[in-house]
Amino acid sequence: MSRTPTPITDELADYIRQVTLREPEVLRRQREATDVHPQASMQIAPEQGQLLHLLARLAGAKKTLEVGVFLGYSSTWVALALPEGGKIIACDQSQEYTTRARQLWRTAGVEDKIELRLGPALATLDALIAEGNSGSFDFAFIDADKSNYPNYYERALLLLRPGGLIVIDNVLWKGAVIDASQTDSDTEAIRAFNCKLHVDGRVSLSLVPLGDGLTLACKL
Repeated sequence: MSRTPTPITDELADYIRQVTLREPEVLRRQREATDVHPQASMQIAPEQGQLLHLLARLAGAKKTLEVGVFLGYSSTWVALALPEGGKIIACDQSQEYTTRARQLWRTAGVEDKIELRLGPALATLDALIAEGNSGSFDFAFIDADKSNYPNYYERALLLLRPGGLIVIDNVLWKGAVIDASQTDSDTEAIRAFNCKLHVDGRVSLSLVPLGDGLTLACKL
């Protein structure tokens, strides 16, 4: 046993992938193609995708939410974990990115499990609440503009059932959260968000230092 984390070197990260990653071929091809995309950093790491898949299974998720779709990698991982009749409400406002996401969903055979709602995510979430969906979702993944993280979180928490799980990406922000010289708006927003969740008695909480950091918040 150790009370301190094991530092993850590039070599150790490669080893972790070798002994744990079970990435479907369709996702591997998409991920490798995305490596040359100008916004490749917006896509989660494969280990994170596999964890989302596992968490959705553990939650027994049937009705899920994603805020920030990009090219569809994370939503495909989650959709592959859903049972027949399972559904993801996927929120994004980029027609360009989500056109490619649809292609991936189709290739992966999960297109029928994903309902894309194009437009500002806050408006989509507010519409879901107005439609009477509060307390009906099992799982949510948030990976979008950082300044709105508190707003997405509050709405997702309202939409989730008790025992449902919210997963939030980029909570370590490449280490900038502990660098006092970093005072840009995104870094400050993530710092404030992390502090907010730390004292939020409505959830049980864990931060997993995988990829750029994933916070897991289970609604009590």
